Amino acid sequence: MDYIEEHKSIIINELATSLRKRFKKLHPLSDECCIYRAPQRRCQLNEGLYTSTVFSVGPLHHRREEFKAMEEFKIRYLQYFLQRTKVSMEHFLIFTKDRETRLRNCYAENIKQGSHEFVKMILLDSVFLIEFSLRKSIRDQFNAPLDRIFTKPWMIYDVMVDTLLLENQLPLFILEDLFDLAKIEMHSNIYEGLSMSKLTCDLCKGMGKFLLIEDKLFEEQFPKAQHFVDMIRLCFQPSEEICELKTLVAPTITELQQAGVKFKLGSSNHLFDLRFNDGTLEIPKLTIVDRTKALFRNLHDFEALNSVTNYVNDYIRIMNYLVSGPKDVKVLVQNGIIENLLSDSEDVSTLFQNLQKETGIDSDNFYYSGLIEDLKAYCTSPWHKWKATLKHNYFNTSWASISVIATVVLLILIIIQAVFYCHQQVDSTCTDICFAYISLVLLDC
Repeated sequence: MDYIEEHKSIIINELATSLRKRFKKLHPLSDECCIYRAPQRRCQLNEGLYTSTVFSVGPLHHRREEFKAMEEFKIRYLQYFLQRTKVSMEHFLIFTKDRETRLRNCYAENIKQGSHEFVKMILLDSVFLIEFSLRKSIRDQFNAPLDRIFTKPWMIYDVMVDTLLLENQLPLFILEDLFDLAKIEMHSNIYEGLSMSKLTCDLCKGMGKFLLIEDKLFEEQFPKAQHFVDMIRLCFQPSEEICELKTLVAPTITELQQAGVKFKLGSSNHLFDLRFNDGTLEIPKLTIVDRTKALFRNLHDFEALNSVTNYVNDYIRIMNYLVSGPKDVKVLVQNGIIENLLSDSEDVSTLFQNLQKETGIDSDNFYYSGLIEDLKAYCTSPWHKWKATLKHNYFNTSWASISVIATVVLLILIIIQAVFYCHQQVDSTCTDICFAYISLVLLDC
């Protein structure tokens, strides 16, 4: 009996020691964590939306076979970068090495790369993004025929699209630090008036004019942004209070139109800033292209993994409510709110239907709750419905409007004439005759 108890004690001690060793292997949790892998289930459901096409940066997809060709571009860009500054390669490596712990803390998972490989990778990837941004911003100062990326427009586009993928991010602080270090001692004045903030703004604009983000927004959000995806998220989101959502039902664009709601291109430069005032729904312009789904999916996943806000999630939900079918899309296209570069209107409504499948809704914390309540109240008002019906049936064209106005004027004149005539008569049946006369005229009208 003592032998069994002693044996159990040995086993327990071994198990306890084994578990304690695993404590030391845990990836340290950090407030700077901001780069994640997309949830596996979403990757399986949305194959291709998280996949780079031409290059990768950072450790999550390092050394993948399909990106080997891009490694030569990275080496060349590092060479060009060093030729313009008096700062040595060794200095840049030491500078990056000093930030290794902070860089590793930015990733949600434990990066298994050794220190040397990690530092070399970060320097190459960071300089590639800096050099690409620089050449994109001031292309006329470089020898374009010798740049195998900028002689191929499709490749420029693919690189910019890849920088918006959740798993393909580098912390912005390392880009800014390396750029500022290079500017300390220069062989030329090519960096004069430039900053990593400005280059990032230019690059983000180039990621797709469909984003329609004003320059000042990029400049305002750069100090707060953790990486490129976070930069876009911050530029999109509004800054108003969130209220409780009383119902999950919202009217569609078609239903709103039938109730007399007018649609106007939003004046706000925040994509998510929808407003409803005095019967007019303002929606900022949204250009739909083939990569719009990937953009929103990566933004949504980053928000779900890292952010305390739900703006991306709630925007997808409200747009899915409003745009439930091709008719809704056509109304917004006609009003200049949606620019559809897909094949047809049905593709746009399907896009939001697919996006909302991966979203949730918190009725106590839904950004557009007030908007939905205002829209519903407007739609259920009999007065608004009557005005919309009158306008649709009698004022839908200029000739119809003229006809209705002429009829009303004629009716007023007839009534005045009939009343005047009755006052001139003494016959007791005059009133009946007058009303009969007016009725006949109205029937003729």
